Amino acid sequence: MPEPSLAVRDLHAWYGESHVLHGVDFEIRAGETVTLLGRNGAGKTTTLKSVMGIVGRRRGSVRLEGRELIGLPSNQIARLGLAFCPEERGIFASLTVEENFLLPPTVRAGGLGVEAIYELFPNLKERLRAGGTTLSGGEQQMLAIGRILRTGARLLLLDEPTEGLAPVIVQQIGATLRRLKQEGFTVLLVEQNFRFAATVADRHYVMEHGRVVDMIPNAELEANMTKLHDYLGV
Repeated sequence: MPEPSLAVRDLHAWYGESHVLHGVDFEIRAGETVTLLGRNGAGKTTTLKSVMGIVGRRRGSVRLEGRELIGLPSNQIARLGLAFCPEERGIFASLTVEENFLLPPTVRAGGLGVEAIYELFPNLKERLRAGGTTLSGGEQQMLAIGRILRTGARLLLLDEPTEGLAPVIVQQIGATLRRLKQEGFTVLLVEQNFRFAATVADRHYVMEHGRVVDMIPNAELEANMTKLHDYLGV
C-alpha cells in the first residue's frame, strides 16, 4: 500500500489546561474524501485545527506525505500544501469578493486557476465588486472554498461546509466536492449531516470524547445505520 497522504497517530491537543484530544488515529490516502463524524464537542474541529497547527498545544504525530508536522508553525504547514476552511468562513467585510478571493498567497503549484474556480462557482464571478459579507451564506461558503483552491494546496480541511445552508446550495457544495475528487484533491471533511457526507465521502471516521472510535466505509454505511444513530444521537 502507498504511504497515506495524511497519517495522524496518537494525537493529543490542549486548549490551555483543557485536554481535548486523547490519542486520535486516522489516515487518508491521496485522492480520498474522508469525513469526521460525531456529536458536538467530540473533537472534530479541534482535530482539523491540530492538523493545521493552530491549537495551543499538541502532541503525537501528524505526517503529510511522510513529513512530520508536529513542531512546525501553521504558515509552514500551509506551504507544504495543506489548507483549512473554517466553519466561520473568515470573509472580510472591508474587502470585495474579488479581494477576499485573491487574498491568500499561492504557496505552491497545482492549484485551480481563477477561471476554473469561477466555473465551479459562477455566482462569485457575477459579484466580484460586491462586499464580501453582502453575499448570502451559501455564496460566502463558495468564496471560502474557492479562495483556498487557488493557493496550490492539494489536501483540504473543510469544517462544516454545509452548516445552515439551503438544500439547493448543499447540493452545489456536494457537486463541487465530487468535482474536486475528480481533479485529484484530497479532502478531510467535518460534517454533522451524515446523509450529505454519504454522497461525497469514501470513508467515515466516528469521534467520541476526543478519540476516533470507529471507521465505516461508505459502501457499508447503510448496514451500520443503527450503530451510527447511536454514535450521533439522531
